[in-house]
Order: sequence, then structure tokens, then C-alpha cells
Amino acid sequence: MIFPEATDRLNSPNPFTSLTYEPAFESLGEEYYDSVVAAEFPRHILRFRNNDLLPKLGLDPEIVTDADFVVAFGYFRDRHPLLAMRYHGYQFGEYNPHLGDGRGFLYGQVRGGDGELYDFGTKGSGTTPYSRRADGRLTLKGGVREVLAAEMLHRMGVRTSRCLSLIETGEGLWRGDEPSPTRSSVMVRFSRSHIRFGTFERLHYLGRKDLIQKLLDHAIEYYYPHLRGQDDRYIRFYTELVQRIAELVAQWMSVGFCHAVLNTDNMSITGESFDYGPYAFIHQFDPQFTAAYFDYFGRYCYGNQPDVCQWNLQMLQVPLKGFIDPFEMESALAQFTPHYQAIYRQRMLQRLGFELGFDYVSIDIGNELLKQTLQLLWESKVGYDDFFITLRQRFSPEWRNDSKTIFSSINDNLITQIDAISPCVEQWRQFYHQVLNSLPDAEMESIARRLIQHNPTTVIIRPEIETIWESIVEEDDWQPFYDLLDRIRA
Repeated sequence: MIFPEATDRLNSPNPFTSLTYEPAFESLGEEYYDSVVAAEFPRHILRFRNNDLLPKLGLDPEIVTDADFVVAFGYFRDRHPLLAMRYHGYQFGEYNPHLGDGRGFLYGQVRGGDGELYDFGTKGSGTTPYSRRADGRLTLKGGVREVLAAEMLHRMGVRTSRCLSLIETGEGLWRGDEPSPTRSSVMVRFSRSHIRFGTFERLHYLGRKDLIQKLLDHAIEYYYPHLRGQDDRYIRFYTELVQRIAELVAQWMSVGFCHAVLNTDNMSITGESFDYGPYAFIHQFDPQFTAAYFDYFGRYCYGNQPDVCQWNLQMLQVPLKGFIDPFEMESALAQFTPHYQAIYRQRMLQRLGFELGFDYVSIDIGNELLKQTLQLLWESKVGYDDFFITLRQRFSPEWRNDSKTIFSSINDNLITQIDAISPCVEQWRQFYHQVLNSLPDAEMESIARRLIQHNPTTVIIRPEIETIWESIVEEDDWQPFYDLLDRIRA
């Protein structure tokens, strides 16, 4: 799929530049950002456009052309100012005051058809005052990986940013973790907000209590509008943020996603997942799995994600303590673990086909089933998603008749692995059988529907991404990439 250059459309009306942009973040003032200029690129080849997002903007995918994407998000014409956001952050537990948007900027903010404010944020669009001697570019492979991560997480019900476009830009980049020179790209991310925990942390570092309150009021005005005008709005903002982050981590953990770099500058104040670098979906259930090769001590391993995000929320208390009682914030943060556990349990039971609640599965039974399932996954070392996909594909109401029929009639690698670890599997089969028989006959159809809804048959793992990338590098063949996106969205 090759797209033409768009130089002949540079001066034509463009649906993206014609959108009604709101200067929400810009209105905060220049203490929060720097105005920057986008890089000029030698080539512009549109490799991905997200038609699913266009209706949110009131745009018809049939009318928006590829050239419209390239002009708006490759040449960056007719859009000013472009804002590099200022922030600091804790990186691997150490405070870093030398951060900020180093290879991107806030292109603009628009209202969606749902009334919510959305950001267009770039990645790979050139140097800024925060580039720190780097080139401000994004590798094409990095862009491909982020497109896939966002679409996969969205399909799995995770609150995530998404990619609006990915344009190859024709430069050769030198990187220590990729064979170089490697191809370049610029990406546009569509998200609720790019305000980070580190945006607040920077202002505390500078001793600007006035700017912290201004940012806090801004966050409530635009992203927590139901709290406007309430006397206790600041603590309620923090309490709700704790809940949102707990839910987000539960979503990651249930789908087997390891973000890899959970620094506070990668934590959004809307509780949305974004900025995917060396992420990975776990192949097997292993709490110690670490996605980033440079995470030498496993700080951000899969199993540490809940604790790390809770720690990040605790660090956020430091800039907020001038406006919120520290005891109240600690009380709010104490609810992180129970809230996380409740959402994680709910989502995992849905992957097993069940729902909590009256006339469904009790909390005690749900906890026991979850415990046995995780033990089975850990001891058997079966593929994490293979297990749930097989459950989706093989489930039958006849499993209620005899526990030995659960999985045992299928001759495939997964079942061979499971059968090899008896009695653990027998204990799980017996309990799953028991739960099935505690439910009415009519519930069997609902179980089958939940298994389909919560267990997509395609989950991307690293070897598959590498295979797709090889096709792009060796033959410039993008069809496997597009085919994978189609399977993810199916």
C-alpha cells in the first residue's frame, strides 16, 4: 500500500486544519510549554491512517484523503502554535529535572462528538528545547509498534491513546538498539490529555505553588468537569485519579500487558495509557517478566506494575500537598489496592466466561477460581493468551455433564501441556465444572458470549511483530502489517 506525495494539496482546504481547535492547554500560559517549529522531512509516505477515529471528529473517512493526512500531519501546515510541553519525572525511581517533549509537541486540541476534549500529540516531529542532543525523530519500527500496541489494547478493552496517523519521512536514523541506519517516521497520537504526573512535579521542583493550583484547576475544568465548583474538588480529583489508575493497571494485568517504562512522565492525569516504547504482551504467565532490556533490576516487570503505579501516585502527593490534606490523600491512596483487586478479579472472571454478582458468581467463588487459574497458568507454562483463546474456542455447555470433558477431548499442544501437570489441572477442571453447575442453563449462552467478547483470537507477541518488521525492511511489504491490524480489529 503506497501513498503518493501531497505537495499538490498543500494549499487546498484540509478537513484537519478546518477543525475547531480549542486553546485549552495554550491558555495556561507560556510557563507550561515552549512554542516550537516542526521538522521538514525529505519524504512523506502515509503508512497508517486510523479511519475508526475520524467519526469522533465529525469527519467522514470516505471524504478525507490520504493527502489530507500527509499535509496536516507530515508537513504540519496551517497549525500554530505547536507546543512542546514542559515536565519532569521520576525515571526508574530517580528524579530527573531534564525532561519535557523532546521529539514531539501538542499539535492541537479538539472536541469530539461525545463532547470530550482530545489531544493531537506528535512523536518524531523534530527537535525541541528538551531534545538533549538527540535528533527528535521516531524510528519507523517504533511507530509501527505503537500503532499495534494501541489498537490491540483498544480491542481488549483497555483505556488507551490511539494513533491517528503514521507517516514515513525518508531519513536514516542511528540507534543503539536497532540495526542502523534505520527508517524514520512521524506519528500523531490521539488521546484525552498529555498532561502528566511529571507536569505537576516540575512546578513543585521550581517552587511555583501558584502554577500548580492553576494546573490543578485546569485539569478539573477540562477532565473532571463534574467536580467544578465543589469545595472538596481537589481531594475528589486525587481520589478519582487513584481509582482510574487502579482500573488501568487492572486492565493491563488482565490482558497480560507489560508497559515497560512506568516513569511518572508516562502517567497521564486522565488515567489513560499512552507512550508505548519497549512494551510486550506476556507469552506465559510470569510476574517477573520484564519487557525493557535496560530495566536491569526488573523495576517495571509485569508483576510490579500495580505497586509501581501506586508509588507514582504517592509521589504525585508531593506537589499536591499544598492544596490537599496529606492524610486525606493517604486515605484515598489506601483504596488503590482493593479497587485494583476488584477490577482485576472482574476482568479475569470475564475472560473465564463469568460475571460477579447476585445470581452469578460470588466473590469467594470468583477469588478461588482466579487463584486456581493463575496457579494452572504458572505451573503449566502454557501460553497465556493461548489458554483463553482455547477456552473461547472449545467451550461447550456439555462441560457441565462431566469435568473430564473440559479441554480433554482436544488433541493440541495446549491440552498436551495441561494434561502433563495433573493433579493441578484436575483440581481446576473440577472447580470450573462446579461453577458451571451452580448457574442456570440459560447462563451457558452468556458464558459463550463473554468468552468471545473478552478473548480476541489475535494477541500480538514480539516474534510476530519482528516477522512483520522483517517484511517491511527486506521487501517494503506492508501487507502483513495491515493484515494483522484487520485480525486485531475482527
